Amino acid sequence: MLHVTLRQLKVFESVARHLSYSRAADELHLTQPAVSMQIKQLEDNISLPLFEQLGKRIFLTEAGHELYQYSRAIAQQLADMEVALDELKGMERGKLSIAVVTTANYFAPHLLAKFCQRYPGVTVSLNVSNRETVLKQLTDNLIDLAIMGQPPENLDIDSESFMENPLVVVAPPDHPLCREQHIPVERLAQEIFLVRESGSGTRSAMERFFSEHGIKINKGMETDTTEAIKQAVQAGMGLGIMSKHTAELELEMERLKILDVQGFPIVRYWYVVHRKHKRLSSVAKAFLAFLLKEATELLVKSKQ
Repeated sequence: MLHVTLRQLKVFESVARHLSYSRAADELHLTQPAVSMQIKQLEDNISLPLFEQLGKRIFLTEAGHELYQYSRAIAQQLADMEVALDELKGMERGKLSIAVVTTANYFAPHLLAKFCQRYPGVTVSLNVSNRETVLKQLTDNLIDLAIMGQPPENLDIDSESFMENPLVVVAPPDHPLCREQHIPVERLAQEIFLVRESGSGTRSAMERFFSEHGIKINKGMETDTTEAIKQAVQAGMGLGIMSKHTAELELEMERLKILDVQGFPIVRYWYVVHRKHKRLSSVAKAFLAFLLKEATELLVKSKQ
């Protein structure tokens, strides 16, 4: 008879998913030796090796692959059980796990604060990452909901738009183009653009727009934060394309200016997404309804 604990399975599932002891330790808030000990005890209990190390990397053994499928199924059942118990607790002590892409972090905390004011007993876990990481969290069923730009087409998810997400071209206030109107999009080929990293939804939308217009742009600095792009544009290193929501403060303080370029703004939308067959808790359902009904109005009021 196997003597396997839920704790061991949880640790194993995390290590197997990341193929890394250190990343599993970070995720589970454990030390790396504690993670290694749990895996060693699990291997002793089943009398089979679960991982093999080649160089600095670890890989699942045949037994590891087999156990990983069961551990994921068990983890899903435990998550469903937690949702069911949260349903019985109602909105008084519920939990919400949400991930947002980096550019949505400029407004998501404000919406979450309003939601938590309405439901003070709710506990929120917020993760801010780039698009690829958020999609992986959706795939691995680690979150209830995600907020992002364009939803993925290759995942089995439900998505609903809840607010416009206009992409604009920004420049420092002393840039010559700030004095021009109806700037032809072809004129931008003469400028240097500061861009987000590959995998960013904003960069994908930008590249798609210029490709459709047959324009090759000059890329300068590449960074994984919109904040760095804003600072670099203010310093005169080039132009940037970003969600208007991310530049509200700089525009208000006249540190940045929106250029009047033909074809802009590129009107996209913010979406709230979740796995299609995921059982949402009362809290997740309430936040979903809150976004769809009130997000735009609340953000407009906050700027007045």
